[in-house]
Amino acid sequence: MERAITAFEVDNEGEPIAILDCGHPQHVRHKPPFINRPWVTSEEERKSMIGKKLNCVRCDNQESPASFVAYKRTAEFTETTVPDALRKDHSTKAGVWAKINVLEGKLRYRVPALKVDMELFPGKLGIVVPEVLHNVEPLGTVRFFVEFYRTPDKQ
Repeated sequence: MERAITAFEVDNEGEPIAILDCGHPQHVRHKPPFINRPWVTSEEERKSMIGKKLNCVRCDNQESPASFVAYKRTAEFTETTVPDALRKDHSTKAGVWAKINVLEGKLRYRVPALKVDMELFPGKLGIVVPEVLHNVEPLGTVRFFVEFYRTPDKQ
């Protein structure tokens, strides 16, 4: 999934790391002929790449950033109280991840862009990737809530 570069850091070995708008860090190396990114060799050229897109494999794999913290939680929903908006395609804001926690029963979770169509149940979380359309459908009796996560510096 393509994500915008928001900043750069450097690891302990001096290798540049792009920080993507999804919250994931990604090493960006220039190792010709296999990896050809001459723009990583200077700070000025790296800064010129702010806003450009890189593929984020971690988003493709629905991996939420480890450093993100919970900041909000919905009420518990059941098969009769789940809002219509959650049954239709919807998304979170930029930089906002979520976890769908099923407490009882089963819930179908679909993410068409990632070709995800799975059943969630107690112990099987649904990971919501920022800005990616998704929807849920109760599969009989169900009780669940959604918890939202963001970078710690936005608190």
